Amino acid sequence: MRTSETESEILSQRMAFLENVAPFAGLRRSELSIVAEKLKPKKYKKKEIIFHQEDDSRSAFIIMKGTLRVVRINQGGNETTINVYSQCDIIGEFSAIDEQPRSCMIQAVEDCILLQIDRKELLHLIREMPDFAIGFIKLIIQKLRWTTSFAETIAQYNTPGRLLLILLHFKDKLGREIIRNKQYEIDLYMNQTDLASLVGARREWVNRILKDWSQKGLIKHEKGIITLLDLPAVETELARSKDIFSIDGMM
Repeated sequence: MRTSETESEILSQRMAFLENVAPFAGLRRSELSIVAEKLKPKKYKKKEIIFHQEDDSRSAFIIMKGTLRVVRINQGGNETTINVYSQCDIIGEFSAIDEQPRSCMIQAVEDCILLQIDRKELLHLIREMPDFAIGFIKLIIQKLRWTTSFAETIAQYNTPGRLLLILLHFKDKLGREIIRNKQYEIDLYMNQTDLASLVGARREWVNRILKDWSQKGLIKHEKGIITLLDLPAVETELARSKDIFSIDGMM
């Protein structure tokens, strides 16, 4: 009897969690119950690979707990960090839809719990639940908008500006407010090499930039944690980096 009650509690907790995941937010309780029963919990340790680039796996995953790093590996074996995903984000849906090999590697940067949904079940939800299908389309569009925005960042900002924009993006997504409208802590689990790959720069450049910002009292980077020390000053520095780039194209 107790086992049945425990399973019921787990299902209820999973349904409550799904209410905060964009594509599922508009579903009725009966629909959420159906979805929750189909999801398979998976645990991954820090630095464990969820899937490799060019894998033929087809499942999608919902991040229930933890943070993941999206990495693209070129022919020379060099890694470029593309994005960071955290709780309530969905990953792996592209291959689940188009049946193409994985375009990136996904790695856990801390211990994670993911909810796996097989391709067959995902397609069934899209066909049978219109509200889910619309939410899923919005998710894809959101990711495309991110790609467009990032491309614009590369075109219009110098290296410091690109890094600042990325940090401000993650401030909104992962940041913890320390002092209202002034100081924020962002746990990206990234070293300087990771940050450099994220903005398409050499590690030496990023090291120099972070030292400069530290001296100015703008940003502190320690053990993978970024602290925005003075948000208004950071935003002023961002505007300045765009102006500099437009004038002389430096960096």
